[in-house]
Amino acid sequence: MKTRLLYDSILISMAVTLTACSQLAEQYSVAAANETSQTLSVSEADRIANGSVDMTRISQDALVKAPETVDCTLENGAAAKCAKIVVKHQPDNLKIGPFCPETLDDKGGVWNWDGEESGLYRIDEKFLTMLETQGYQFYDADGKVNIVDVRTTQPTENNACLSASSDESVEMTILLPLSPVKADQATSLGTVAKVGLALDGVPIFADAPSVLQTGHMPALDTCGGHIDPGGWYHWHATSTDINSVFEHEHVDASCALEQKADALFAYAFDGYPIYGSVDSDGKIPTDLDACNGHTGATLENPKGGYHYHASTEFPNLPSCLSGVVAKDNFTTTAKQGIGAQGPGAGGPGQGLPPGFDTAATTLGVSETELLSAIMKNGGRELDTAAAAKDLGVTEAALKAALPN
Repeated sequence: MKTRLLYDSILISMAVTLTACSQLAEQYSVAAANETSQTLSVSEADRIANGSVDMTRISQDALVKAPETVDCTLENGAAAKCAKIVVKHQPDNLKIGPFCPETLDDKGGVWNWDGEESGLYRIDEKFLTMLETQGYQFYDADGKVNIVDVRTTQPTENNACLSASSDESVEMTILLPLSPVKADQATSLGTVAKVGLALDGVPIFADAPSVLQTGHMPALDTCGGHIDPGGWYHWHATSTDINSVFEHEHVDASCALEQKADALFAYAFDGYPIYGSVDSDGKIPTDLDACNGHTGATLENPKGGYHYHASTEFPNLPSCLSGVVAKDNFTTTAKQGIGAQGPGAGGPGQGLPPGFDTAATTLGVSETELLSAIMKNGGRELDTAAAAKDLGVTEAALKAALPN
């Protein structure tokens, strides 16, 4: 029973990983770039031309202060130089939502359903009544949708559409390797894994937790984003090319952001660029690797370099990272949720139950990896042997590490 309660706590915590979509901020103008960064040296210009991180491309509307170059350590132990970028809870002047519809008569955001009749759906009456036939009741007899603000409240119903209110005081600090280094083995991006930072200053994360595992729906808006329980928003999609997904999957939705399928969208946490679904020639590349990346010419790097592409299926993000990320590459000042630090990380919508961070340290894995392994391998009905195998530890070690 204690193990089941632990997994229930973990799953509710995972279910509240949310953000909000919004209007992308304008990129730096030449004048703004001059105000926030020093004139590029010849070596710096060469580095950018070779496809690595250009800090001046991050929108000034998102920045707390000018980006800077700092010493950092990669996950493989190598010393490196990183871009240190501190951003706000969301860029200025960005519009968010809609997420959960108030009633069955309203239209909300979107959700990627992975149960029977799987696919990407607009959250509306047709979708919610379809879920009811499968045993998921998200609305009452009057058609009012059960919505929970997970920044302040934990769900009490079996099925809730999860939303979150913003905390304007939150800041996020991101470290991106300035010169990407290929890893010996690609890193899979499971549930809520860290993907990268968009040019608008919005963090990007992999799949949101499944309704099948949690019973709850952390609704995304029509640009593929939502608010974390810590009060800041992030993307779960390549938002500047998400209309290509809606067209491909026949979804009645549209993102208000400017859509450009060949444009640079973000930098992954390993420092490699992420582009839309087509190359600079307007064609979908046919030589992509397992991470949806390849080496080729881009608008920023005509000589060619490694980069990722969005896909035309949701979620349209890379499924793994080919390069090495920096240690401690994402932290927030939020009191809870992803990236929260110290004892203040608890409370409603917390990122981890008490003692779970210690379990991850004991096992020698990240907290995200441990949570992802549990979500992947049964959640409430956890297959500990399978989870241990994914984590590269023994089943006995996993059972011993998890708090009672």
